[in-house]
Amino acid sequence: MVDLAISFEFFPPKTEAMEVKLWDAISKLAPLAPDFVSVTYGAGGSTRERTHRTVKRVLEETSLQPAAHLTCVAASKAEVDAVLQAYWDAGVRHIVALRGDPPEGVGTTFKAHPDGYRNATEVTAAAKRIGDFEVSVSFYPEKHPESPSLSHDIDVLKAKIDAGATRGISQFFCEGEPYLRFRDAATKAGITIPLLPGIMAVGNVSGYLRMAGATGTSVPDWFAQAFEGLDQTPDVRDMVAASVAADLCLKLQNEGVDRFHFYTLNRAELALATCRRLGIKIPSQDQDAA
Repeated sequence: MVDLAISFEFFPPKTEAMEVKLWDAISKLAPLAPDFVSVTYGAGGSTRERTHRTVKRVLEETSLQPAAHLTCVAASKAEVDAVLQAYWDAGVRHIVALRGDPPEGVGTTFKAHPDGYRNATEVTAAAKRIGDFEVSVSFYPEKHPESPSLSHDIDVLKAKIDAGATRGISQFFCEGEPYLRFRDAATKAGITIPLLPGIMAVGNVSGYLRMAGATGTSVPDWFAQAFEGLDQTPDVRDMVAASVAADLCLKLQNEGVDRFHFYTLNRAELALATCRRLGIKIPSQDQDAA
């Protein structure tokens, strides 16, 4: 097995059927021994209770290390601090600190709660004050849609690190160059924490393109053409998606990247296929017994 570190992101289920799908994905990906698994937090904190319940179940029923997403949207400092304390008391030791998307959705104007934290840097500082959490934060290889420049984004990332962040996880991207440019610029600026590329295989073409537009993610012509019309043939779409995601990861690996964070969308197969192409295999029962 190759020496790579991997992690997976899941989102909390809304229905019993989605709960079954989530735990099926977790059970299939757990044998790959990820460093951690993160659980998202909906726009405006809309999934707060479901996120907490999912994280707690991962902690209690698996050997995986959960990382709970936490935002400051539509919440006072006291409310965010209470969530952090509840996670600490439950045994959670890893937080993904984010500002978060407004309740109206990605691309709308963010307005801080009058008594709340204003950004991810302040959420990071709060997490470190409440407990000795490991704190991951986000970064955008092609700059945040609200940012004036990439250099400003790097300054924001440095502020998060000064507040206690120990890992960066990128927004998804279609080609390796934006991530590699950001990584190199961050290194030049003196940033030394791990900067994990966020890999999201296409699970639904229209949804992927919509999200790319909202987050400022460039979609090259070849990428759009490769997936054009494939929502009508999901099996073909999944094969193309796995191939494209694996090619991206292999290119990054050739550039020295040895940590990958997969946005699973609660589907195991695409992440499994990509990991397999990277040389990461599920240990067989024979190997376990040896």
